Amino acid sequence: MRQTSVLVDIGSTFTKVTAVDIDEGRILARASAPTTIEDVSIGLRTALQGLGLTEEQLRQARKLACSSAAGGLRMVAIGLVQDLTAKAAKLAALGAGARVLNTYSFQLTESDREEIAALRPDIILLAGGTDGGNSTNILHNARVLASLPDPVPVVIAGNRSVSAEAAACFPQGFDTYIAPNVMPQIGKLQVDPAREVIRKVFMEKIIQAKGLDRASRLIDGIFMPTPAAVLRAGQLLSEGTPTRRGWGDLLIVDVGGATTDVHSLGEGLPTRAGVVVRGLPEPFAKRTVEGDLGVRVSVLSLLEAVSVQAVAQEMDWTEEAVRRRAELLHGQPELLPEDEEEARFDRVLARLAVLHAVSRHVGRLSELYTPAGLLWMQEGKDLSNVTTVIGTGGVLVKSTEPLTALSGAGRQAEAPLELRPENPQFFLDGDYILAAMGLLAQEAPEAAYDILTNSLKSYTLGKEGTAGE
Repeated sequence: MRQTSVLVDIGSTFTKVTAVDIDEGRILARASAPTTIEDVSIGLRTALQGLGLTEEQLRQARKLACSSAAGGLRMVAIGLVQDLTAKAAKLAALGAGARVLNTYSFQLTESDREEIAALRPDIILLAGGTDGGNSTNILHNARVLASLPDPVPVVIAGNRSVSAEAAACFPQGFDTYIAPNVMPQIGKLQVDPAREVIRKVFMEKIIQAKGLDRASRLIDGIFMPTPAAVLRAGQLLSEGTPTRRGWGDLLIVDVGGATTDVHSLGEGLPTRAGVVVRGLPEPFAKRTVEGDLGVRVSVLSLLEAVSVQAVAQEMDWTEEAVRRRAELLHGQPELLPEDEEEARFDRVLARLAVLHAVSRHVGRLSELYTPAGLLWMQEGKDLSNVTTVIGTGGVLVKSTEPLTALSGAGRQAEAPLELRPENPQFFLDGDYILAAMGLLAQEAPEAAYDILTNSLKSYTLGKEGTAGE
């Protein structure tokens, strides 16, 4: 019997399912249905029925799922120094597929405690201090968090000398998990172990708390947040498999209605001579989330970030017309363009969202004058040699000219010090399969790699093709 897997992505708006033949490494069928938040199993069942598989085929298939429904994985990250352990904690949370509600540094105050209680995070990541270093801060913060009115799972990934003592601060009702320090030494980043613990907590606790466990009778389990699955697909493409050569460093841009996510796979070390790196080392697999750069729910904040004038000038509209259209999209995020002008408005919004999101993600150069002369300093990742940019998200997939928006990820003449991809080839995830293949990569990486390369559509100098061509 041929091996079949069904990959499920339970989103806040739609539940998407993909059936694949593992032996041949190909897509058999795809379907989607509106997510029924009151009981996600209803929308999931509808989507599964849309695949057209027999009951026996569905029963025999391995069914893996990821989810961003019910707000996804909502986290708070806490560290000691804002640019060191607090940043490391945030990178670990984002890499685990979380939406980071806020980041705190130094000692938590009563006001911070009240704010965290109001945010109601799904998980708290508590870091602080290198191994054998500062212990006062993480213990103080553990005691403050222990007084939260509602118990929250807490992942402790700070100074290992006092991790057990910090865990002991929490009363019964709080579930605590100890992970290796996200920054065991100054200048050394170690976020992957904490990411795995966060994913374990997501599966054990958060799925049940959000009611997603109702879908468990239809699938084998929800294994990770959707953004983590997308990042995993990027890693598979970048690194390859034992029999498939990887693509090398790459960038993934996911333009959504509420956020624009950017994932980069690469060391990001300087590509120019005479450049000195400053700041915390960057993870190979990095994710950033821009909550003010969405093209529907967050479109009003997008206009604030890019300026109404810029959109009006590019559209040749009045500023009032831009505001009216944006307010309509904000109030009715399900709206699709009905004519070419409205489609062009979406393309402009998407390009500006990509432009600004990538600007915030990539590293940049700055000049530093010293007694020995001029030095170039690099902060963040140098992605100038990245040759692959992959776009995903509804506004790109539905566009007749996705390259218009994706071009915002490349080098910009007006920002020469931003370390953006200089001459990339662009690809589009037109089949919405990145998350699905991130799931499949756990159990059948060869098949997942083949499906990705055969599905991603390339755009180079006005020509279209698939990655496998």
